[in-house]
Amino acid sequence: MATAFGLAGSAGPAAAALPGAQPPRRPGMPGKRWGMLVDIRKCIGCQACTVSCSVENQPPIGQFRTTVLQYEVDRPAQPPAMVSLPRLCNHCEEPPCVPVCPVQATFQREDGIVLVDNERCVGCGYCVQACPYDARFINHETQTADKCTFCEHRLEAGLLPACVESCVGGARVIGDLNDEHSEINRRMTEHEGDIKVLKPGMKTQPRVFYIGLPEEFVNGVDGQASVRLVSDH
Repeated sequence: MATAFGLAGSAGPAAAALPGAQPPRRPGMPGKRWGMLVDIRKCIGCQACTVSCSVENQPPIGQFRTTVLQYEVDRPAQPPAMVSLPRLCNHCEEPPCVPVCPVQATFQREDGIVLVDNERCVGCGYCVQACPYDARFINHETQTADKCTFCEHRLEAGLLPACVESCVGGARVIGDLNDEHSEINRRMTEHEGDIKVLKPGMKTQPRVFYIGLPEEFVNGVDGQASVRLVSDH
């Protein structure tokens, strides 16, 4: 299976992390801090990202590292509007999934990418429960934690993640947040007043940003595809 798991080397002796403490980050791509920008206005809900991710990373059938959930927003005196919301691991600056791992299988690199060492993972599911974005799952085949990795194996080869490369609407942009001239920073500056993240109150500092995300979805998104009715009352 083409994954990035276990490629970062040994973490040393396994030890339980202190509650709330972020363990030291492991080496990554020097000087970089990866992030993704998703322009909701350009997403057509075609699921090309979901399919290409599955082809690239080979999760079990029925399990996905990225999804596009479909919602219908119903506001008074306005026609219903459909919203396609791409979801994936947010590769947070303060990832709550990392310190809860009792064997340090979930870790963060210096370039911000959060990964899972599936040779170390015991499948306890603590990280799945700790993630406020429903971005993790226990792989049915490996019985270890699984999630989006930003296709870090492709980034290290100079390629785009599968979901970015396959997006027919150009809704996804990945880039180095430390590079002020990067495309992601250019677009975020251009749309500065419209940049949102999911569940900012969780203080995780997500590094997946959205343009055009309805305010109703910022704090109230669950992990299942559904019709969402929003009222002003």
